Amino acid sequence: MSNYRRSLVPGGTWFFTVILADRQSRLLVEQIALLRQAYRLTQRSRPFQTLAICILPDHLHAIWTLPSDDADFAVRWSLLKSTFSRQLPAVPRNASQFRKREKGIWQRRYWEHQIRNETDLQRHVDYIHYNPVKHGLVERVADWPYSSFNRYVEKGLLAQDWAGNAGLSGSFGE
Repeated sequence: MSNYRRSLVPGGTWFFTVILADRQSRLLVEQIALLRQAYRLTQRSRPFQTLAICILPDHLHAIWTLPSDDADFAVRWSLLKSTFSRQLPAVPRNASQFRKREKGIWQRRYWEHQIRNETDLQRHVDYIHYNPVKHGLVERVADWPYSSFNRYVEKGLLAQDWAGNAGLSGSFGE
């Protein structure tokens, strides 16, 4: 078994990318109500604050801050993924997935990056909000309904016509 080195800082803030096993799938937006329910149940069971989020057809990006006495984001992702998956029929699985009681919906791993400072946070928030445009799903950030962007607009943190930084570089876990 791999021994991953993760930064576990109680009360820390992280950027995540979580991806479906089938990169051609549209499952996350087709089953958005089930995903939102799994998200709420996870958040209720294991509290965290969502600073930004964007759900795309085959993956999602989120920035979470954990409680000051907790650094266990892995259990939260496990709970969210399993809660969502249990609501869906299984897809064809290999022997390893069957042994590990996986439905084959999600990639096993996910990308996480601990946010280091305000500049790093702003860069990742911009990346999350611009992602639907980057993937060619919409022409304007405001047109994507599965994002925290419109909450930022409502709070006066971003303008409705915000275009993000199209020059963002880096893979950001994709």
